[in-house]
Order: sequence, then C-alpha cells, then structure tokens
Amino acid sequence: MSSFDEMDAFEGASLSARAMAARPTPYLDGLNPAQRAAVEALDGPVLMLAGAGTGKTKALTARIVHLLNTGRARPNEILAVTFTNKAAREMKNRVGGMLGQTIEGMPWLGTFHSVCVKLLRRHAELAGLKSNFTILDTDDQIRLLKQLIRAANIDDKRWPARQLAGIIDGWKNRALTPSKVPAADAGAYNQRGAELYAQYQARLRELNAVDFGDLLLHVVTIFQAHPDVLEQYQRWFKYILVDEYQDTNVAQYMWLRLLAASHKNICCVGDDDQSIYGWRGAEVGNILRFEKDFPGAHVVRLEQNYRSTPHILAAASGVIDGNTGRLGKTLWTEAQDGEKVRLIGHWDGEEEARWIGEEIEALSSGTSRLAIGRKNTRSVTPQQESERLAKGGKISENPQGDIHQINLRRSEALSPGGVGNSPIPNTFGLDEMAILVRASHQMRAFEDRFLTIGLPYRVIGGPRFYERLEIRDAMAYFRCVVSPDDDLAFERIVNTPKRGLGDKAQQVIQTTARANGVSLIDGAALAIEQGLLKGKGAKELGKLVVDLARWGRMAGDDDVTHMELAEIILDESGYTGMWQNDKTPEAPGRLENLKELVKALENFDNLQGFLEHVSLIMDNETDDGGAKVSIMTLHAAKGLEFPAIFLPGWEDGLFPSQRSMDESGVKGLEEERRLAYVGITRAEEICTISFAANRRVFGQWQSALPSRFIDELPEEHVDVLTPPGLYGGGYGAAGMGGSPGIEQRAADANVYNSPGWRRLQERTAQRPVSQPRETRNTVIDLQAVSRFETGERVFHQKFGYGSIIGIEGDKLEIAFEKAGTKKVVASYISAADDIPF
Repeated sequence: MSSFDEMDAFEGASLSARAMAARPTPYLDGLNPAQRAAVEALDGPVLMLAGAGTGKTKALTARIVHLLNTGRARPNEILAVTFTNKAAREMKNRVGGMLGQTIEGMPWLGTFHSVCVKLLRRHAELAGLKSNFTILDTDDQIRLLKQLIRAANIDDKRWPARQLAGIIDGWKNRALTPSKVPAADAGAYNQRGAELYAQYQARLRELNAVDFGDLLLHVVTIFQAHPDVLEQYQRWFKYILVDEYQDTNVAQYMWLRLLAASHKNICCVGDDDQSIYGWRGAEVGNILRFEKDFPGAHVVRLEQNYRSTPHILAAASGVIDGNTGRLGKTLWTEAQDGEKVRLIGHWDGEEEARWIGEEIEALSSGTSRLAIGRKNTRSVTPQQESERLAKGGKISENPQGDIHQINLRRSEALSPGGVGNSPIPNTFGLDEMAILVRASHQMRAFEDRFLTIGLPYRVIGGPRFYERLEIRDAMAYFRCVVSPDDDLAFERIVNTPKRGLGDKAQQVIQTTARANGVSLIDGAALAIEQGLLKGKGAKELGKLVVDLARWGRMAGDDDVTHMELAEIILDESGYTGMWQNDKTPEAPGRLENLKELVKALENFDNLQGFLEHVSLIMDNETDDGGAKVSIMTLHAAKGLEFPAIFLPGWEDGLFPSQRSMDESGVKGLEEERRLAYVGITRAEEICTISFAANRRVFGQWQSALPSRFIDELPEEHVDVLTPPGLYGGGYGAAGMGGSPGIEQRAADANVYNSPGWRRLQERTAQRPVSQPRETRNTVIDLQAVSRFETGERVFHQKFGYGSIIGIEGDKLEIAFEKAGTKKVVASYISAADDIPF
C-alpha cells in the first residue's frame, strides 16, 4: 500500500492521523513482496505462514513499526506476545532500531505469562486472590501436592507428586478448571486426580498463590465470567500480534480468541511445519484452523529462504511433504545449488561418532573434499548481504528459553561491499558446525570421542553427559562399590532414592563416623548397631550397607561382568525404579541416559577403570572460551542456524522415536517428521545425515533399520557416501540407482560383522567355558523335584529378592520386587534366609 493509499484509508480521519500516514516508510524498503504484503495488511485477521529462514521476525517487527508510524495505534494499544523474555526484548530493540529511537510505552509486549501476570494483578479479586499473590516455583508446587497426597492416604511412592503435577499442568494447558475436567480424564492418578486438583486450587487460594499454569487459566476464566472486563481489553488492544503461533496450547489459543473476538485485528506468525512441542501441550491444530476461526483471514506465505541452499531446501521439502496435516508452502531461494545433502551409513554408533569427529577436523582444517575450493555461491543482492552482516553474532533463541551467542556469519569472508560470489576461506570454524541428535543419550558417544581426540565442544540446552544428575548419581553408586571410603559419593546416594533418612539421621551417621574414625558407610553400620537410628530409615540404611558390601564382592567375581554389575546396582538400589515411577517428561530421557552409561562400560575392563577414565577426561576439560563444536537435541536447535550440520542416528525407533509413535500414532509420526524438517533447515551450506546398521540396545547388539524419513529424501538432491557392502549392494534413498528397498536392505545387512559385535565375541571367547552363564541355552529337567516351594521368598544375584509363584520341574516362576515376574532355573536361586542382611 502506497502512502496515497494509506491516506485514502484514513479519509475522514484527523489531519494529524493523515499526516502520520504520509510519513516516509524506509523500514519497508528491505522487505520482499510477501513480507511487505504481510506488513501492510493491517485490517482484519492475518496469518503470516513463515517457513524456516524466511525472515518472519523482521516482518513481524516491521508490522509493529508500521502500526506506530501510520498512527493506527499508540504503543500501549498494541498487544504483542512471544514465548520468551529474550525474544520480547529483541523485538522491542528491533522496533526501536527501525524507528531510529528508543521505543517507550509498550507495556503489552512480552511473553504470554508476563502479560497475564499484569492482567491478573489488576483483577485478582475476580479470581479469589489478592493483588500481591505469590507465583510458586516447581519445588513449592511439588511440596504442596505432597501434603495433599499424604492427607488423602495415597502412597506417594507408587503415585509420585510429580506425576500429579504433570496431570494438573496438562489440564491447565487445556484451560480446564476442576469442575470442567472431563469424566474420562477425572480418573487419572489413582481415580483421585480431579478431586486432588480441586483441593490443590483451594489451597492455592488460601495461600494467595498461583502456579504458572494459573496465570493463563485465571485470566481466561475471568474473561469468560466477566464480559465487561473482556470488552475493556478488546477496546484497549486495537491490534494483536503473536509470534510462534504453532506452539500455542489450548489456554493461550482461547485467550487470544477472546481478545480478538470483536475487532479481529490479529496477526499470527508461525509455521505449521515447525510445530514440534506437542509433548508439552502445543496444538498444531491452532494454526491449521486459523482460517475457520477467523473467516476472511488474509494468509500470506513467506517462502523465500535466506538461509539454506536449494539442495537443502528440496531435501527438507521432500520429507515434510509426507505429512497430511499441513497448510502447505514451497520454500525457495536465490542462492546457487551448493552441495547436495550428504547421506552416509555406518556399522555402529561408535563408528558414526568417529567418522563425524574426523570430518569435523577435516572441515576445520580445510582438508575435507567439501572445504577445498569452497566458495560463497549464494546469488544474493548487496542489500541482502548487508542485512546478513548486520545479523553477525546475533543472539539466537529457541522456544525452550535457552539463549546462545553464536557467531553465525563470517563478515571477513565477504568481499568489500558485500557482493555475493566472492571467495571465502577453505575452512569451517568449529563454531560453524553443530551435531543435532534426536535423544540426549546419543550425545555420550560424541562427547567420549571428542574428549579422546581433544576436539572442543559445547552442549547446548543442558549439561554434558557425565555432568547430568542421573549420571552423577549412578557413578556415585559405582564409586561406593569400588571405594567404600568415598564419603562424598555415599553422601550423594544415601537418601537417593528416598530411604526415610532426613537431615537429622544423616547428621547421626556423620557424627558416628567421625567419633570412630571410620568412613561414612562404616559409620552408618555402627549407628544401626548401636541403636542410634530406628524405624524404616534404619532398616533401609542397613539394607544399603549390606548391598554395597555384596556388590563390592561381586566386582571381583569373574562370573559377573562389570556391565551386568552396573545394571544390578542400579536396579537393586531402587535408583532405576525411582525414575521409572517418575512421570515427569524428563524421566524417560534419564532412563535412556542410564542405559547409555551402562553401554559405555563395554569399552573398559572394570568399573574402576571406567571411573578413572571419566575423572581424567573431565579434569582435563577446561573452558578456554575458544571456538567449539555445538552438540544439542533437535528440539533445542529450533531457531538456530549453522553453516554445517550433522544429523546422526536416523534409524527407525530412534528417529522417528518409537515412543512417540506408540503413544500418539500418526499424530506422533507427523510431529517426528516436522522435527526432521527442523533439523535439515538448520543447515546453511552443508547437511550430513547418518545412520548406523547396528545399535546396542538394552545391552544387546541389534540390527537397526534406516529411518523411513531417509527414503523420503528426493534422490536428485542427495549424495550417498555409504561405503559399499554396508547393506548388501549399498544404500541410498528409495530408488537411488536401483538400490533395494528398506526391507531387503535390512535382510541383507550382515549385522554380525560389525566392530561392536566382533568385540563382544572376543570377550565372550575369553571367558572360561567352565563358568556357567545364564545366557546360555539350558536344558530344563521337567521331571526334577524342586527344593523350593510356592510362596517361598528367594534371592537372585541379578534380579534381587522375590517370591516363587510357580514351579515346573527345576524351572521357577518368580515375582521379583524390582525386576517383575521372570522364569529362571532353580540352580541360580538361593533361599532368602541364606542371604545375610
């Protein structure tokens, strides 16, 4: 819309308003036609469907500037919501930069929660609160729920408070008050979920407190129950802008619809193909039905990509085309083709990590085939290059709230004036490369490899593998077994999982140990023996002391490998069970990390050697502030971009995640496909996808099928690097060079010839044949008369204590306390009375 068009639109308006509409609009000059159309469409609902790397933030901020510059709205009449505080600050700074002055008086530019806090404090009494209410953090919330659970006589070990917190948070994300919880959901949490939810909300009001879910829920409830309040804000907020609309949950969606119901001046910016947070309440359906919610909506597709090469965009488009639940768009770029997406298969995960480490070193030193003779092949205008230079060292942001200063642009690589097609260095800096994994447990192989070869790296979005809480806990158990005098390790695990030992009990252990000049483990034994500790805590502590001694003896037993011993320790201590009973979203990942830890032991002769290795490599790792390769999950990578990206572990079951498909079916598969799209589109110049023919799963080597997403990659945009013979006749995407289908490739794979499998066979061959192994085929004597009886309590060295529930000859069916029901041969069982406690 020209300035004259703007003035026509203001016909009948005041002279000042018409004069403002006629002011220069230099902020529009750098926009492409689609971006400009989205900015200038000021009346009615607008959906800015912005693909990856299409400049949606620039268009969104330009729209705010346009509203202010034309006098359509004052700063306090614009509601602009984001998902993070940093995104809101960056938006405000950009608006100020475009206006050429510091922007003041935009109180309603912020996150959903920060805006709702202001609204709720203004109308707290309508929610049964005082305006000075407290916002509880997660720990306070869990503590309050535990009080309610105990009062309801519910076993909080079987029904953890965190599980109830997750259920309540899910209801609040769906804008469900206790009275509106559907009957089908009310039976959650031991048939008491809705009842405890109501008690929890009542208790919060007594405390004049809210949790984060309440901030939106209370405001939505107020708007629904008090139309006069809603009308006030509908008049006040003349224009509404929403960033990352595809990540909104039901409560956020209802809040926005209520506010926009009268004037419908709402502009939502998002990408249905990047909706990857369904597991935390995001509803991709919110963006898919925008045109139905707001009839006559103007949909503008931002499809010109400024980030990636045509080959990368085509590969991403080929994958996402497999989804049916999408609005559809086609990304394109003016850049030249560049390198094809690289696809390579490996024998196993360790080989994959080795290859990627070597390739990163080659790219950083200029010895890689891709780095030699590397050119800046993008056909871009000087203006576009200038804009990209201005973004150098920008603060990139992902929806989880992690902010990382990453130098993504290399201004020194451009010729004076910023003209494209100029030579750039033959190397990639370490900061320019990233490894994006589907699950955090995949990081361990890369961290081990990089520490071994001295390649600097950083883990973004979380701690490094050996610094994770569950790994430190597990290693503390191992340290206590290997070195009973390690008091620091014992302090960490003595009440983890909970054994009924409070601060006072632990002080008694400390005092007893110091008084007798012994370790804490021995001090605990003395405290029990002297009757200084009593009750359940004393019994549990006594069992731990006995178990630690028994595990220590097993460490010297050749009949039990240190991998098996590690599993026994984690199972019998109750540590694995603690995370199995934990219903928080983080728990499955922690369990996978523990399995990965046990897998890491395979490369060492014993527990002590492993512990020494970890201590040495972690001690030698220092943060010198230099360039580092980034390692992160695909979820944490959203919003970031790198010149070179590695996407390992593309195997069915790992990616797409089997758990996601099992829990959500087709919906889960489509979200996994969107995650693949996000991963590919993080790459600017080089994208490498890899998979392994073998993965160690639950301690056993298994054949791994390549991800179904690989066969969705367009053949003409992929360069296959897989060595011949990995999958019979080689591997490629579907139909590549006449290569066989996925099922035939899997059948042809020689999974018993991998390096990992050969190492396993070498160790097995070194074991004396005279030592019986439970993994061997054992002949069951059905005529044998068992020395045990049904109901008898017994003990198994690996599975722990249990009770016999069935007898068939010398084969026993046992319900173990920690490991569930299993059938084992009687020769591996001891009577519980024969085991010292």
